[in-house]
Amino acid sequence: MRLPAAIRKKLKELHVRMVREKLPPEDIAAGWALGVCIGCAIPFGMQLIISVPLAIMCRISKLGATLGTLISNPVTVLILYPAQTYVMGRILFGERFLSFEQLMDTAWTWQAVRRLGSEAMVSFFLGGMVLAAIATPVAYFMVKRMVIRHRARVAERKPAP
Repeated sequence: MRLPAAIRKKLKELHVRMVREKLPPEDIAAGWALGVCIGCAIPFGMQLIISVPLAIMCRISKLGATLGTLISNPVTVLILYPAQTYVMGRILFGERFLSFEQLMDTAWTWQAVRRLGSEAMVSFFLGGMVLAAIATPVAYFMVKRMVIRHRARVAERKPAP
């Protein structure tokens, strides 16, 4: 299945902006990894308030810290939040935890999650931290590799002095 042309075009533009950023590959990758980490571990809506100042303080990619948070967005949270909550809830609380269907029917607002109870709240946050622990290094090494490969291709094309 191919992505629609408009989405492919946006992804290409994003890739170009990422690899052309004027920072060392490690700093670009660290910004993206920070954004992905915050996007997984912090609830939607608070992410930029945390990721951008951290990126500024660490002197890493602000673009990556901003766009990396988009791992959780209005579309992906419809699956991401129930899945991370369900998996962690089953690990922590076993069969007595909420069903995946109950979690899928949740609106995922603060009020709705509070109504699910403290077990769901704990499962939500711990599940996000586990997801962040997995996704953050993956994002770092993928972005670093993409930047290094792009810069090597550009250097190959440049004429020798």
